Amino acid sequence: MANKVVETNEIYLNGTYYPLTRPVQSTLASIYPAKITIGDTTKDSQIRSSVVSWSDWRGGIGVERMQGAADVDRAWYSTLNLRHRHHLVLSALANATTAETAAGTAIDGAITFIAELGSTLYAGYGTVPYFYTNGNSKWERVQHGGSDYTFPGSPNDSLTVRMGGTDNVIVAHEAGYSYFASSTTVTDVSYASVPTKTTDGVKFIAYWDDRLWGIDSAGLLWYTLTLNGTKVDDAQLPVQSGYVTALFVGRDATGDLILYASTKTGLYAHDSANARWVETEFKLPLHEFNGSGTTRWRDAIYLPSGLGIYKYINGAQSAVITVTGPDKDDGLPEANRGTIKRLIGSHTELIAAVDATAAPATPAPAMAYQSGATAGMVGHSSPAIPDSSGTSSIVAWNDVGWQTLWSAPSSGQPITEMIVTSAGEGDYRLFWGWNGVVYHQMLPPDVINPTQLVNMEYETTGYIESPWFDASQSEVDKLALKLKVEVEDAGSNETVAVQYALDYSDSYTSMGTITSDGTTTYTFGSNAGTTFRAIKFKLTLAREAGTTTAIMKKSPDVVSLTLEYRKKLPAKYGHSVEVSLNQSYKGNNPKGLRSNLISAIESNTLVEFTFRDDSGGTRNYYVDVVSATGIEYTGMDERGVSRISLVEP
Repeated sequence: MANKVVETNEIYLNGTYYPLTRPVQSTLASIYPAKITIGDTTKDSQIRSSVVSWSDWRGGIGVERMQGAADVDRAWYSTLNLRHRHHLVLSALANATTAETAAGTAIDGAITFIAELGSTLYAGYGTVPYFYTNGNSKWERVQHGGSDYTFPGSPNDSLTVRMGGTDNVIVAHEAGYSYFASSTTVTDVSYASVPTKTTDGVKFIAYWDDRLWGIDSAGLLWYTLTLNGTKVDDAQLPVQSGYVTALFVGRDATGDLILYASTKTGLYAHDSANARWVETEFKLPLHEFNGSGTTRWRDAIYLPSGLGIYKYINGAQSAVITVTGPDKDDGLPEANRGTIKRLIGSHTELIAAVDATAAPATPAPAMAYQSGATAGMVGHSSPAIPDSSGTSSIVAWNDVGWQTLWSAPSSGQPITEMIVTSAGEGDYRLFWGWNGVVYHQMLPPDVINPTQLVNMEYETTGYIESPWFDASQSEVDKLALKLKVEVEDAGSNETVAVQYALDYSDSYTSMGTITSDGTTTYTFGSNAGTTFRAIKFKLTLAREAGTTTAIMKKSPDVVSLTLEYRKKLPAKYGHSVEVSLNQSYKGNNPKGLRSNLISAIESNTLVEFTFRDDSGGTRNYYVDVVSATGIEYTGMDERGVSRISLVEP
């Protein structure tokens, strides 16, 4: 039962009733101190509200919940172009080539390789190679001896290289490999010509030391000095059959180029002088797709493992391994998680194909986020998603952050091949295969302000989700007041839809759609504000769904997104009382009243205080005595008046 007060000018404090000389004076104690602005005033100088503004998303995707100002340039997920400060625009348009010949014959089959030869682009649909005809965005079948050609086995790998004075595309397949210098003649080389062999053909190929090298799934490495010359056994990988995942050329500790092989358990370097494989310090826990799509970009080797990527720099003194994959920080949304199976470098970015039909970690790779060497790495315990349930995507890294270049239009299909080339369309592009179709997307050769681009074609729609924002104080209630969105190049067909979500719910509330330039201001709660523990925003950009050049070059441009909000502490009250100790009161003489008051002041715990007749206890406070005057007089006289202040913590 709650204690209560029924007498006028009386209080109850820590088990004792006291008379007062005047009524209780109560004040609100839960108020933040006023802000101090140093230097020129800014947009956050106002006293009553705070401001957070997003105008730079170059930190990239992968942060679900903001942790202070360091994450203000991050997004949770986005399909927009995030590479520009003060410019948030649609991503580059992904064009689908037509899966048929110029004569209208349909083409089907998974895309098994994509290669360039001069200005001509080649691709395999299953076991059938085609070359791309730019004029009609269609394909023509490769011939041999005047007849349609088919590979004798399913392609595994491809390479364009100059050997014997001629440029050739070489395609490794289950029966060996085939090569061609034009679309009219193909030479097949049977794997039976390899002295020691398995029955599953050539898994991967590479060109190094003026030789063509090949390796089968059992890890047997061989080479030939000419395309159709004698095959020489070289080295056997000391791993289980089926463990090799890539064969490529990279630099050793002295800076020389050598052969490397990625496996499901780590990286091996080729010792050509002794015809053997040497295990590097880059040892990994077993993962089904460790090393799939490994590539050399700029100064390092990039080796995928699940959704993570290891950056490996082999130095003279020691190797340096860092983690750069999109599984850093908070990773990716569940529907976009998967396994990286392809990596390729461009002028400005490292591009990764995420296969969302394969679980990213079974078991999880040892890829804790680190900014330095990976000594003492621990497991990354992100959960796996069901196979064939996710949406595959292409993401890109520029040494600062990740962005999404393309997201598949439907789930359940992997991205099978990728190449960056000027062949095919005549300009710098990324080509990839998905669901039996070859797509391509224009890539800028450098980082260009989108207002200065004249040839870029944009997707019809895209979105960005901000991280959850809790003002770095999850324990404090916040009040959203206004949202200001500054937009350029908007119109009736170039729009920006604005939504927000509250308190970690996946349900969004629409604020409106912007169709004109300038700053649009939205108010929350009919100007009364909307309370939140955490808030996030979603912007959906769209352009007119046309295919003419003028229409495809249009994109709305978001300059900034600014939230005005107020922090609100739970209401806490302070009370000033003047206690009379001049007479005995309810069983306590002045000396007893004073002694009990001293006990309340010195209490290490909060003390109960009330001055109301409230049987529900809603106005019973637990307080600290923060100041007291007139506590002691002199001599034998215990009477007096003590002024004390009581505050809820």
